[in-house]
Amino acid sequence: MYEKQYLSQNKFDELTKELEHLQKVKRKEIAEKLDFAKSLGDLSENAEYQEARDEQAKTEDRILNIETVLKNSEIVSHKKGKKVSVGSQVIINKKGTQNEQTFYIVDPEEVDMAQGKVSYKSPMGEAMLGKTKGEKFVCQTPTSKTEYIITDIDTLSV
Repeated sequence: MYEKQYLSQNKFDELTKELEHLQKVKRKEIAEKLDFAKSLGDLSENAEYQEARDEQAKTEDRILNIETVLKNSEIVSHKKGKKVSVGSQVIINKKGTQNEQTFYIVDPEEVDMAQGKVSYKSPMGEAMLGKTKGEKFVCQTPTSKTEYIITDIDTLSV
């Protein structure tokens, strides 16, 4: 049994497109590389053949991974909510400051810190889940403990 994945529609579509490309294009390219490498002769010392086999293994692993994620995914599209959940946009302030930070609570597949997308499984994401506007929470990491307050919770717009 695989764990449920919570994806935005955009990420679901992106993974579906990548899967289609890997299955229809990349597999053919690798097959052609393998055929060419085989034509060179002795496979035991054939670097092109070994490289193509490695690429084939990585591609098949990625295909399996994407198929598993898509099969076990649920599309999240939250409306303005009262509690932080997967798909929420959360605006927070660090205790003692007025600097607002915005985070999107996403599945680990969608994490992108440059865009403020944090996993619901990360220390920050876990600390925010289930909290409401105005509620304080503590984010515990291996090296620090920081207190924040939730100033707003909004819709998924990632």
